[in-house]
Amino acid sequence: MLPTVRGVLFDKDGTLFDFNATWMPLYLETADEVAGGDKALALRLLVESGYDEATRRLDPHSPLAAGTNQQIAEIWARVAGGEWSVQRLTRRFDANFAKSMAMRPTPVTDLAVLFGHLKRKGLRIGVATMDSHAAARAAVETFELVGLVDFVCGYDSGHGHKPGPGMVEAFCRAVELPARDVAVVGDTPHDMHMARAAGAGLALGVLTGVSPREVLADHADRVLASIAELETLLA
Repeated sequence: MLPTVRGVLFDKDGTLFDFNATWMPLYLETADEVAGGDKALALRLLVESGYDEATRRLDPHSPLAAGTNQQIAEIWARVAGGEWSVQRLTRRFDANFAKSMAMRPTPVTDLAVLFGHLKRKGLRIGVATMDSHAAARAAVETFELVGLVDFVCGYDSGHGHKPGPGMVEAFCRAVELPARDVAVVGDTPHDMHMARAAGAGLALGVLTGVSPREVLADHADRVLASIAELETLLA
């Protein structure tokens, strides 16, 4: 039996949006820009921050998969050196990754339809991402989720970072629910650890991001192909 769920807190990239289709082109573009066209340096930037050249996948525990723009910038500044400071790289990441909305990231399902069904069932909905708060708000607006989403936060919203409990705790305060009534949905072990740290009632992994089933299965209560299966699970 699943616990009672009255609220769902979603990760963004890899959960609401297909990670590889949305983010890998931006990572490749930004690495090439920072490397000044030096292909070897661009590859080193990616590898040092979590990219596996052989499998062309990201380590689900790595900064590229689950970290903040600043955490990636700290690695790239060390590798690239020269004029690329952590501050400059963080600004460049924020600017380049904001393009993901203009490029229309690939949602894993019709988000407005799914969220509408969940809201009609009385569920409160939140989005918690290691991307910026501005990027999260842009996603909500771009995909016509305003009025369906009760809470949005990013790494810069003041609620701490995954895998700490702060984002879940902030969601619970905003929607006035105990953590035991909340399901956290994400594509990385960081999301699952955040759920556990906050005492969330359910930790659900999805396979639309960077983690294979065998990795998520060690940390999640259930592993779903995508959030498209969520409504059936919670029925």
